[in-house]
Amino acid sequence: MTTTRVAAIDCGTNSIRLLVADLDPETGEITDLDRRMIINRLGQGVDRTGRLHPDALARTFAACREYAEVISGFGVGPDRIRFVATSASRDAENSDEYAKGVRDILGVGPEVVSGEEEAHLSFVGATKELTGGQFPAPYLVFDLGGGSTEFVLGGADVQAARSVDIGCVRLTERHFGGAELPSEEQIAEARAHVRAELDKAEEVVPLTGAATLVGLAGTVTTVSAIAQDLPAYDSEAIHHSRISREQVARIADELLAATHDQRAAIPSMHPGRVDVIAAGALELLEIMTRTGAAEVVVSEHDILDGIAWSMAS
Repeated sequence: MTTTRVAAIDCGTNSIRLLVADLDPETGEITDLDRRMIINRLGQGVDRTGRLHPDALARTFAACREYAEVISGFGVGPDRIRFVATSASRDAENSDEYAKGVRDILGVGPEVVSGEEEAHLSFVGATKELTGGQFPAPYLVFDLGGGSTEFVLGGADVQAARSVDIGCVRLTERHFGGAELPSEEQIAEARAHVRAELDKAEEVVPLTGAATLVGLAGTVTTVSAIAQDLPAYDSEAIHHSRISREQVARIADELLAATHDQRAAIPSMHPGRVDVIAAGALELLEIMTRTGAAEVVVSEHDILDGIAWSMAS
């Protein structure tokens, strides 16, 4: 068996994640060697200022230094590292400073991919192992990030893709501000924002009619953990779990009515998601309502796996 060892990094608006893996293109198998995440909140204030905050850059560079050590330990050279930067990087005026810092640490610069390329990578990562009657095609995959959400429809190949400007960080900063408990008016404004962006997505991607709805990223996986009442975050229990729309509606209502401390006390909650999970759950519910899906299949494999597979050749 001939495998290729790669290191994939996905730097989004809220988190930066690393996957070091061995790929077998013949069998389609991916073997994780190291998979980890750091909440770096690169998108801090970008929606308001149009610039990457110095503190956000410092957090991101610290994460890159940690990842560089891990990558080196597995013997992966710069020619097998791909660093994909998404929503916050597309929006920032001072992206050159960010790119130089990453390149100095890792030996490769960030690729600021388009929303459509982001959607394609997410689709490949999420669906490569969805075979057989349990998860019938076509799939509607959505990657609910911090600053943007990607929608992609396809089966064996991608049929349509669109990225829109909604995500848990953007919604929280724009509509909830510093309020611990958002008002009914703030919640209504956030819903209207999500629905308007879903209208834009639907101009390109049919949002109804897919056989399987697949949800990616931290909001969706965290809601799954809450729905299962897990005593701690458990990737194996979350991967390919199913959440009903009724469960999501209940959890969204509970999170929107919960204080910061109540959300932080949820056993499966990552500290970096405490202040944005309510807006994320609200968006998740709106997506499920628009698609008409009774349930969503949750995938732990996403754009990070798609980035890895893009280096398989």
